[in-house]
Amino acid sequence: MRVIAGKARRLALKTVPGMETRPTTDRIKETLFNMIQDELYGIRFLDLFSGSGAIGIEALSRGAKEAVFVEKNPAAVCCIRENLKFTRLDADAFVVQSDVFAALDRLRREIEDGKESFGVIFMDPPYNQELEKRVLSCLKDSKVADERTLIIIEASLETDFSYLKEFGFRVLKRKEYKTNVHMFIEKEKKEL
Repeated sequence: MRVIAGKARRLALKTVPGMETRPTTDRIKETLFNMIQDELYGIRFLDLFSGSGAIGIEALSRGAKEAVFVEKNPAAVCCIRENLKFTRLDADAFVVQSDVFAALDRLRREIEDGKESFGVIFMDPPYNQELEKRVLSCLKDSKVADERTLIIIEASLETDFSYLKEFGFRVLKRKEYKTNVHMFIEKEKKEL
C-alpha cells in the first residue's frame, strides 16, 4: 500500500497487522481520489474508522489543509502515527484514539466553538453492522457536516441505504466495485 499522488507520492505505508482492518486497495483509492480531487484543496478532511490512515494521508498529500483521523484500535493508532511521521504529513494531522461516536460529539463541540466544518468526511466502518447508519444519524443534525460537506461511505455491496432521504441526505453518486461500494452523499439543501 502506498500514497498515490501529491506531496508524499509513492511512499509506502504500513498496514495494521491482523484481520481487524481491510485496507482500501491502491486501485480503489486511486479511483476514489481521482473522483474527489477537486474537492480536497484547502479543506478539513475527517477520516472515520481510519485503520492505517491511508485515506486521510492521501487527502493530506493531495492538498487538504488538515486531516483528523478517528480510530479506537491502539495498534491502528500507532500505525497511523508512524505513517504520518514517515510521510512528513504529521504537522497537519490530528489523531483521535476514540470510539467514533464519542469523537463526533467532541468534534461537534469544537465546531460549535468556532472551528470550521469538514469539507470531506470519509468513513469505512466494519461491514454489515449498520455503523454507517449510526454515524449518519449523528451527522444529520450536527455541524460537523454542513450542506457543502461531501460524505463518502465505503460499505459492502449489500448495505442498505434506503434511509438516506429520511435522514436528510441525498445521493450524489454510487460507485460499485467487485465487493464493495462508495456512496457519495451530502445533506439536502434547506429551503430559505
